[in-house]
This record gives sequence, C-alpha cells and structure tokens, in this order.
Amino acid sequence: MDWQLFGLSFITVFLAEIGDKSQLAAIALGGSSKSPRAVFFGSVTALILASFIGVIIGGGVAQFIPTKLLKSLAAIGFLFMALKLLWCDGKK
Repeated sequence: MDWQLFGLSFITVFLAEIGDKSQLAAIALGGSSKSPRAVFFGSVTALILASFIGVIIGGGVAQFIPTKLLKSLAAIGFLFMALKLLWCDGKK
C-alpha cells in the first residue's frame, strides 16, 4: 500500500468534510435520535460508499482521458464553482 497516498487521501477528505452539510446532518440526526450509534454507522457507511463510487468512476474515466487533461478539467470546474460562489453570494 502507498502510505503517502493513503495519508494524502485521508487528510484531503477529512478536511473537506469538516463543516460539510453531511456533518451538520449527522449532528442533527445524532442529537435528535435515541440511537446515536446507528447515526454514526449510517453516516460512515454512506461516506464509504460515496467515496468508493467516486474512486471507481474516477478510475474508469482515467482509462479514457489522460491524467493531465482530467486534472485540468477538475481545476477549471473548481475555479468555475469558486467564481460562481463569489459572484452569486455578493448579489444576495
């Protein structure tokens, strides 16, 4: 196993999920349920499944699109979302 890639993936996903709406939903469900353990396991299972689907699709797409182009498309997508958030957020 590539431990450096494992660590990078862990840190990236961990930081991306802090304060995310899925975490806020888990907090709300955990606080209002009689079984916070079920909320925990349901949330963990959902995150694992979503990550698994992303990895499988990413691996499949990487077979057809060169890595450099894929990274460029992702960067453009993130740039577009950031600019949209900046412009749309200021108009409210």
